Amino acid sequence: MERALDAEVPASWVTADEVYGGDPALRDWLEDRGVSYVLAVKGTEPLGTATPGRATAAQLAASLAAEQWVACSAGYGAKGRRLYDWARVELAAPAAPEMARWLLVRRRRRDGELAFYACLGPANTSLVGLVRVAGIRWAIEDGFQQAKTEVGLDHYEVRRWPGWYRHITLALLAHTFLVVTRTQAGDHTKGDVAA
Repeated sequence: MERALDAEVPASWVTADEVYGGDPALRDWLEDRGVSYVLAVKGTEPLGTATPGRATAAQLAASLAAEQWVACSAGYGAKGRRLYDWARVELAAPAAPEMARWLLVRRRRRDGELAFYACLGPANTSLVGLVRVAGIRWAIEDGFQQAKTEVGLDHYEVRRWPGWYRHITLALLAHTFLVVTRTQAGDHTKGDVAA
């Protein structure tokens, strides 16, 4: 990410799973670079609160009132809309003006299971905006799964960096070609039907 940001690759938001989200150094580094993020964290993750102090993500979620939860879709999945209940808690203010930190909480509707996200972004970011960013990660994971099944992203037997890097690069390039080709074919078909 450092090389990409140094090369001025545009990135409005960064999103990642708990492996990366649970790293306070990564969160601090992104904040220092001025990059907004929605990073999954464990319920035991200690977070700085709006009032001086710290609390775990689960403790903060337990303090949410019923009226703070909003039903919202995080995008489409294989089974349709990913509909969950969402809420957020404001955390300690960041050093940068006009930015804010939140804990975003996702509650599964069928059993109440919670998931947690540490967030940083422009202070005027809506709850729906944070949910949209959280949902993007699923699309990326779906893309990796497609690349594994369609172009053999995970079918390599190399032991050195150059061979692995070439395989991954070519597999992702092939997957990109397939996705673009499918998308263009779908758009073309829709145009013919409408005509």
